[in-house]
Amino acid sequence: MAKPGFLLFLAISLILVLIMSLSSAAAEEDRKVYIAYLGSLPEGEYFPSSHHSSMLQAVLKQSSVANYLIRSCSRSFNGFAAKLTKEEAKKLASVKGVVSVFPSKVYQLQTTRSWDFMGFNKTAKRNRTVESDVIIGVIDSGIWPESESFSDEGFGPPPKKWKGSCNGGQNFTCNNKLIGARLYNLDLAVGDSVRDTVGHGTHTASTAAGNNVENASFFGLAEGTARGGVPSARIAAYKVCSAAGCGGADILAAFDDAIADGVDLITISIGTQFSLAFYEDTVAIGAFHAAEKGILTMQSAGNTGTSGLGSVSSVAPWILSVAASSTDRLFVDKVVLGNGTTLNGFSIHPFSLNGTKFPLVYDTDAGLCPVGFLNSSLVKNKLVLCDNFEGISGAQGAGALGSIVAATFDNVSFVVPFPASALRIDDYFSVKAYLNSTKQPKAEILKSETIKDSAAPMVAPFSSRGPNFIVPDILKPDISAAGVDILAAYSQVASPSDTPTDKRRVKYNFMSGTSMACPHAAGVAAYVKTFHPDWSPSAIKSAIMTTAWPMDRSNNPDREFGYGSGHLNPVEVINPGLVYEVVKGDYIRLLCSIGYDEGKVRQITGDNSSCPDTSKKMLPRDLNYPSLTAEVPVRKSFTVVFHRRVTNVGVARSTYKVKVSSNSKLKVKAIPEVLSFKSLKEKKSYNVTVTGKALGGTSMLSTSLVWSDGIHSVRSPIVVYAFVDAHRRVSIP
Repeated sequence: MAKPGFLLFLAISLILVLIMSLSSAAAEEDRKVYIAYLGSLPEGEYFPSSHHSSMLQAVLKQSSVANYLIRSCSRSFNGFAAKLTKEEAKKLASVKGVVSVFPSKVYQLQTTRSWDFMGFNKTAKRNRTVESDVIIGVIDSGIWPESESFSDEGFGPPPKKWKGSCNGGQNFTCNNKLIGARLYNLDLAVGDSVRDTVGHGTHTASTAAGNNVENASFFGLAEGTARGGVPSARIAAYKVCSAAGCGGADILAAFDDAIADGVDLITISIGTQFSLAFYEDTVAIGAFHAAEKGILTMQSAGNTGTSGLGSVSSVAPWILSVAASSTDRLFVDKVVLGNGTTLNGFSIHPFSLNGTKFPLVYDTDAGLCPVGFLNSSLVKNKLVLCDNFEGISGAQGAGALGSIVAATFDNVSFVVPFPASALRIDDYFSVKAYLNSTKQPKAEILKSETIKDSAAPMVAPFSSRGPNFIVPDILKPDISAAGVDILAAYSQVASPSDTPTDKRRVKYNFMSGTSMACPHAAGVAAYVKTFHPDWSPSAIKSAIMTTAWPMDRSNNPDREFGYGSGHLNPVEVINPGLVYEVVKGDYIRLLCSIGYDEGKVRQITGDNSSCPDTSKKMLPRDLNYPSLTAEVPVRKSFTVVFHRRVTNVGVARSTYKVKVSSNSKLKVKAIPEVLSFKSLKEKKSYNVTVTGKALGGTSMLSTSLVWSDGIHSVRSPIVVYAFVDAHRRVSIP
């Protein structure tokens, strides 16, 4: 029989083991995915995985870190993702050679009439042989490989420069159009195949580079030829997103692979709700190293425009940030009330009630129509009023025949799963008033039709606005492009209305968002690349920005904060005349000017870059950017000087004269006023001085500067603004 002392010892030992086990389990639960960014890959012999493991071993004090190291980025830049506690992350951040350590954040997914609207029709000048050598990397939710938009009929083998592979996972095959596929499950689970189950990635890829597909439509709506900007180009798909979002670690890994695979351009319609510091933004990090390798990245500006100004999330100057605007086609579904009143709603559906008016009801206990809360006996086989757009699912689930809802956005139509019309707020309240004043209120919802919108292009209400709160003297977004009600290819397993009850499946679908605008810009950038394969990312970006259409300020009250340099112009972009080029050293000086120390700059760039002393320090507004922007103090008169240089890419012997659009509140002087060139690729510098009286409160003034030789018009917006704080809406007179 065991002695009492031994039993007590055994009990205490078991309790201690249990406590240690629980403590260990708690520590494991506290672990999250962190990204350690180490900058550029060092020259010479280097084994990234071994280095990353040894760093983790030192921090975790464990001999094996296989269960913690998720991914080593080692093809295009240096970094890794690992499961760490907050304390371990702090320790790792203090290790020599580490630029930054930050939690892997969840990014969100943010599209053919659109090309015709922009004047880019099927007869546009093409260089198809070169176009077929252009590879667009699409970082998104995957792709539907069987879509006609990605057929390889008529395509030869992939370009010799292609170093990627087709790792599409289960039930996935590439071809000579869709030449590459990679899957990432490092942070958020996205499945076992690059096959798109959401529809978003298929839509963006086909908008940028889909084939010409005749007779495409959504149940007969908008029938025509669906096509991408560069139909002969190749596509490589990198799946980092699911319906739950997109993991930061997955995004960084996709950039690492895409750059090494040999893509020419990257389009990424993904972003965060708010802008992040460059060293904590995986898109900004990946795009920086892409630019170093001659690859321009296009990113959606964000869909938080209703939050007001300062909502733009894509703010890095080496990225082309794209806002969303309307085309000249609106989709409306009319509501006809029992009293004869007809109202235009904004929804997309092919359903018809065959000329019959049905009872109209409103559940006062569930006005928002949340799923599972509507009184089914009240709404069944009737039309129900819902106080917001999301009520459509609840109405359908409760057995309603259709729904009339308050629109989230004016002039933006979304696909709906049954007869439903989204009315402007005033119109919605007029329907409510009719219902309350009538004993037997009735209504009919007509199937959708198209009408012309003569006010287009207008910046979409959801499109995120500037100013840029990370680098206030860099205007963001850069450009606006078609992003409202775009028809493009879609996944065959995704609901077209994004509702579980919608069992329809379509080959082509309508979507809206800056996500849809971004691949339009990517298609145009690829188009430029086919005529100027030797142009740098900044030269292509400059051509897109300086040839943009000026937009109607009266229709776009946020002006340059909404549309940047203007609206994408695919026709003029291949012949801009002059370009603003930014070399690596310019970005280094910018990073120094916003507070990066020399050590971090060297780690990022991978060379012996140094920050200039204070007397020679560059101001952020002097980055050789195609737009000229400055934040000035509130209620103080100002004088701002910009320094710029342009490169001649138009006519060898040419003379450009400057012209400034009139603005009584700004005085603008360019020196010199004439730039004379004797050869192509010749560079000339000029300075611009902008003076004005104090800006009261929080406000913005703008004008534009144009260099013209009689053939080319090289236009740059000039924006001067002040704000009291970052959360207050800017008043634009």
